[in-house]
Amino acid sequence: MIRELSIGLVSAWHDTSGLELTAAVLAVAYLILAIRQQLSCWVAAFLSSCLYVWVLSEAHLYMESVLNAFYAAMAIYGFLQWQHQKSGGALTVSRWPLARHTQALLVILALSAASGFLLRRFTSAAWPYVDSMVTWSSVFATFLVARKVYENWYWWLVIDSVSLGLYFARHLYMTLLLFSLYLVLIVIGMREWRRSLPSTSYAAG
Repeated sequence: MIRELSIGLVSAWHDTSGLELTAAVLAVAYLILAIRQQLSCWVAAFLSSCLYVWVLSEAHLYMESVLNAFYAAMAIYGFLQWQHQKSGGALTVSRWPLARHTQALLVILALSAASGFLLRRFTSAAWPYVDSMVTWSSVFATFLVARKVYENWYWWLVIDSVSLGLYFARHLYMTLLLFSLYLVLIVIGMREWRRSLPSTSYAAG
């Protein structure tokens, strides 16, 4: 398995285009800047997502391409939220109660069941239900980042862990390596944002 992974990584490195590499570097920059709560994280996210729309479309991964178009739109939303609240001094790291996350999970499960069924019925998608779950969860987790909700890190920890299995099964070793780095950064993000939590940290909306 280790030999297969090593060969796959070398092959993936040689096959990686400059455009994809730039998108990956910007994605890592986004996460590092988001950990530091820097407004410029959304600029990196927007550029990375736009590049991935093109890269994934060229690879005929259309659902992932559409997801990155959503990420680009959310980057604009996040930038405006953080910029506006930064000037007003109102947007701080907050927490959502478990009940709200449970409600979100139920909606995600319903959407995943519907889209997973459609993908399985009308496409040749691999792991349609798991892929759908990752996609819808990512949509919600991105919204949590834009609202500076602390629990976004827990969502991303689960999402990226599941994604590792998907990418390994599809032999996408370079992306597997990237997401392994994400897991390390997520743990750092949890620690850094925890320090920013106020004593009364549950958000009203």
